[in-house]
Amino acid sequence: MTIVETVRSQMTVAWKAGDTTRRNTLRLMIAALDNGRIAAGHELADDESLKVLQREAKQRRDSIEEFAKGGRDDLVAKERDELGVIEGFLPAQMPEDELRAIVQSTIAEAGASGPDDLGKVMGPLMGKLAGRADGKLANQIVRELLAST
Repeated sequence: MTIVETVRSQMTVAWKAGDTTRRNTLRLMIAALDNGRIAAGHELADDESLKVLQREAKQRRDSIEEFAKGGRDDLVAKERDELGVIEGFLPAQMPEDELRAIVQSTIAEAGASGPDDLGKVMGPLMGKLAGRADGKLANQIVRELLAST
């Protein structure tokens, strides 16, 4: 079963169970996946579906951060609930120590020697991570390691 089919079947289950938060989040995910399908011009493969869901998760994380700054705890809770549902469909994130090791090897491969080489490292690094780690955290680690070189 594809990710799109799984999301659709999970929505039916949530609907029948009366779980409105999960049902509504799954509806939003289906809409995002449909928009991705329309933009691509073909049915989404699972890797393309994961990219769409990762973008949705990132939007929720950004919203949580902004709502927390604004003191909107009610909206923070809502976004966290939605993020939890979305993350259930994403692959597990790699531990930070494993991410650090990949960053260090990518810095060595790229021959980066300082903060000005951030772009040289981030492109290849994000290709290696392929959604298994948060780009914001990866960027933070790259900056930290390049600053110490």
